[in-house]
Amino acid sequence: MNLLRLLLACGWVLASLATLTACSTIDDPMAQAMRSVTPYRTEVVQGNFVSKEQVQALRPGMNRSQVKDILGTPLIASVFHADRWDYAFTIQRKGTAPQQRKLSVFFKNDVFDRVDAQDLPSEAEFAERISSPQDRKPAPRLQATPQELEKFNRNSPATTPGESTPAKTPPKAYPPLETPSQ
Repeated sequence: MNLLRLLLACGWVLASLATLTACSTIDDPMAQAMRSVTPYRTEVVQGNFVSKEQVQALRPGMNRSQVKDILGTPLIASVFHADRWDYAFTIQRKGTAPQQRKLSVFFKNDVFDRVDAQDLPSEAEFAERISSPQDRKPAPRLQATPQELEKFNRNSPATTPGESTPAKTPPKAYPPLETPSQ
């Protein structure tokens, strides 16, 4: 009798274990779909972006107002460090590495003295770094070749070299903007 109970209990435990393991091996279509969906992550931008060009515009002897006009309002202006402004900038964007920059501006007698900063990117370098690979497009060429200029000159009215095109003369009278009421 005890042996029978023991065999039934072992059989029941083995059947329960087999059922539980079977659930973990069957891949539910809903579970597959949930693993393939990634949540939307917002772009997080904090602080003031300060470019290399902005720092180059600073000159010793500028007052605080002039520095603020160039760099913007400091993120940290501590009462314990009255002669120091700190600027911090972080950006986290999907598909690109997070970026963080720190900059400290020091004053002596309320005039700009010096800057302590990490290697700051130019505005163009920053724009290139934050764009995701699918957003990157080649920049348009902004200079015409001599062949393109010649093609343009052939389509313009006939002029001799050194002669400028005559300016259009304005009309003598303009039509009325409104019809007169009768």
